[in-house]
Amino acid sequence: MGLYKETYQYALNQPEKFWAEAAEELVWQRRWDTILDDSNTPFTKWFSGGKINTCYNAVDFHVEAGRGEQAAIIYDSPVTETKEILSYRNLLDRVSAFAGVLVKYGVTYGDRVIIYMPMIPETVIAMLACTRIGAIHSVVFGGFAANELAKRIDDAKPKLIVSASCGVEPGRVVAYTPLLNGALEISKHQPDKCVIVQRELELAELKNGRDVEWFDAHSHTFPAECAEVDANDPVYILYTSGTTGIPKGVVRPTGGHLVALKWSMKNIFDVNPGEVYWAASDVGWVVGHSYIVYAPLLHGCSSVLYEGKPVGTPDAGAFWRVMSEHKVKCMFTAPTAMRAIKKEDPQGNLIKKYDISNLRSQFLAGERCDPDTLKWTHDLLGVPVIDHWWQTETGWPIASNCIGLEHLPIKPGSPTCAVPSWNIEVLDSSCNSAKAGDIGAISIKLPLPPGSLSTLWKNDKRFIESYMENYPGFYQTGDAGIIDEDNYLHVMSRTDDIINVAGHRLSTGGIEQVLASHSDVAECAVLGVADQLKGQVPLGLLVLKDGVNKPYQEIIDDVIKMVRQDIGPVASFRTAVIVGRLPKTRSGKILRGTIQLIAESKPFEIPATIDDPAILDEIAGALSKIGYAM
Repeated sequence: MGLYKETYQYALNQPEKFWAEAAEELVWQRRWDTILDDSNTPFTKWFSGGKINTCYNAVDFHVEAGRGEQAAIIYDSPVTETKEILSYRNLLDRVSAFAGVLVKYGVTYGDRVIIYMPMIPETVIAMLACTRIGAIHSVVFGGFAANELAKRIDDAKPKLIVSASCGVEPGRVVAYTPLLNGALEISKHQPDKCVIVQRELELAELKNGRDVEWFDAHSHTFPAECAEVDANDPVYILYTSGTTGIPKGVVRPTGGHLVALKWSMKNIFDVNPGEVYWAASDVGWVVGHSYIVYAPLLHGCSSVLYEGKPVGTPDAGAFWRVMSEHKVKCMFTAPTAMRAIKKEDPQGNLIKKYDISNLRSQFLAGERCDPDTLKWTHDLLGVPVIDHWWQTETGWPIASNCIGLEHLPIKPGSPTCAVPSWNIEVLDSSCNSAKAGDIGAISIKLPLPPGSLSTLWKNDKRFIESYMENYPGFYQTGDAGIIDEDNYLHVMSRTDDIINVAGHRLSTGGIEQVLASHSDVAECAVLGVADQLKGQVPLGLLVLKDGVNKPYQEIIDDVIKMVRQDIGPVASFRTAVIVGRLPKTRSGKILRGTIQLIAESKPFEIPATIDDPAILDEIAGALSKIGYAM
């Protein structure tokens, strides 16, 4: 039995002992009374009675241990041509100072602070400052629409809001304060103060009595010390989209969050203290919380904070430049980012300009990674490319090749196996385990491990309805897939993306995998659209690599033939359209549900998370040419 299986069985059979040992890697102000309290399932509690401070473990501890001069945050902003390195000592000084600002303005233990910020060091400082005094932060992606920000303000009821004058996108500056003002005009709850970071690119007009500039806010303050935080009190609230249009506030309990993230850095990502780790995401998303801010700092790494894009800042070699310049050992991004790079630089010629010899591994997550993208990335980088899978709700990986334990054989299209402590089952509609290879609802047997959400903010009822009702005794992930005969998980699509074609259940993800393997296709999306005869039929949207000069119909005929050969006539895949780009969220997820509504000529709301609403008109135009969206 290999080390992975040994560890998995140990965590499965003796979870309390397993996690008690992991918890010893952190500094506790008071040790726990009970490791696992599952007396009120599904509201599981870990490390009950324990007291622990997030900021102390992420910052103070490393300074006290003699690592004060090591880089903690490497800020790299190609959009503003700015670079800055914050040592652990410098980070401690700035975090404790801003924690004093929070205290000055009346923020106390358990109060909420909304952080509506771009990818700048002050964002990380504000997050850590909240954890230092036991306040609960809720980061909202910078540039979110005013009405969506207002919903989060009314739900979290923040004592204070921290924002900036603007964010920067390739070719444009996004003013934040008009959006913040618009949100506060329509929200019922009003914060006591708004602290605003003024950026030189665009200065905000501050409102008298409400707004205070970041540096001015520091006057007449004293550095704040670390509070004792109950292990089951929230470290943060992070809102994720809800089917009702009302966002769901995922609550992350402090103790389990720290223990799980600290464990994951070595055992999943195989990173050591002192090494440079880079998650190319945004702090507005869960990846940014877990793997830009908390996990790397807890582990004593240097974390890259990148304000840029995979392409366009300035070109498709941007990632390779950052890897080379900062000697990145492990990198984490979304498959969408790699597909964007592949589209603009199919042969990977730009990487030849850089030395990425320090890179040991490349992790991909955020959306399903098709085998073609995995192979392209591996061939280009020459290091293990690890597809892994998790969610906002879980906070850290559910399934991955845990290369810090044992590097298992890679199966393209699979995030490998369950991470220790995650008990994954694929269930049929009767809540029975599906046979190996049969598609079903991917579910997690309760209790959930440390680091998972404990509930939704002020809404236990919705927590149960959203995640626990359909499959009693299990957390429902909302994803569909299979577990094969080798116990490898294959995440095929959201459960909503299982389409029923003349009585046959098919995964749109499986069809996308075939389309993505075509040599001219950079990325694609497949969705089910209503059909009078078959109930639903699949419709494909293709984005081609740059420089492709073939007739479009030839490519469409090719992919239709490929689906017929690989999946069979049962798929009824007969229609595809070539588009210039796909509508995505700012985190890179394709908005398949919105495309489906457009195709079926149904009313829809422009999603708050969309990267560029103008794409929807382009999609509607393309679909109307083939008889949809009429």
